[in-house]
Amino acid sequence: MPEMPEVETVRKTLKNLILNKQINDITVHWPKIIKIPPEFEQFIDALKGETIVDIGRRGKFLIIYTEHYALVSHLRMEGKYRLVQNDEPVDKHTHVIFHFTDKTDLRYNDVRKFGTMHLFKIGEEFREAPLCDLGPEPFSEEFTEKYLKDILAKTNRKIKIALLDQKLLVGLGNIYVDEALFRSRIHPERMASSLKPEEIKNLHGEIVKTLLEAVEKGGSTIRSYVNSQGEMGMFQLELYVYGRKGEECKWCGTPLVKIVVGGRGTHYCPNCQK
Repeated sequence: MPEMPEVETVRKTLKNLILNKQINDITVHWPKIIKIPPEFEQFIDALKGETIVDIGRRGKFLIIYTEHYALVSHLRMEGKYRLVQNDEPVDKHTHVIFHFTDKTDLRYNDVRKFGTMHLFKIGEEFREAPLCDLGPEPFSEEFTEKYLKDILAKTNRKIKIALLDQKLLVGLGNIYVDEALFRSRIHPERMASSLKPEEIKNLHGEIVKTLLEAVEKGGSTIRSYVNSQGEMGMFQLELYVYGRKGEECKWCGTPLVKIVVGGRGTHYCPNCQK
């Protein structure tokens, strides 16, 4: 699943590609992707004639802003946006097409059909689900060492599970939780409330550092993820543990292990993360 660095890369790419384009029409091949409004015809009618004025992000959600609306889009497992000429053949996995007046299309492609779109009038997008109850952004002023210490002290969950909770902190998913915990030398099954102040300080720093590095590298190309221009993220070349089961730890040479924590495949070094 694309995580915050991948979604931020898509945001930047789309901002370069579709800003100031006017929507002429919309084709919806899979209406279940449209969650709000309840009828996809309302979705189409609302956005016809609207111009793209900005591309935002909240956690793992893209926010496509027009003059009057905020389109909140979650890519889920394999969602992708592509800008193409409108005479290009339509792929069978393309489910929503935004037709622009300049004869280009923004096409949403999703093999598994897990992606979602919610349309709100501007100003309402943060008052309703799915954005209303999200935690702070990792790069925000709200995400301090004290905040991390306080939220971890209040939970009786394992640290891996706590960090995946988007209500506590947005943007972290399986890849970057594993990476941040490795860099902090914290075992993924440690109880979150057991972390000592120095460990929390290190973890806070490594979360921010890991995500910043991933954004700079364009994210990680895991399985089928590419950005909106078909380019692969290069951060997967920097990964220490994720997807490297059985390979040697880059720090100590110990074979890396994969276990399941909270239903999620979890990679760690049994020597560095005791």
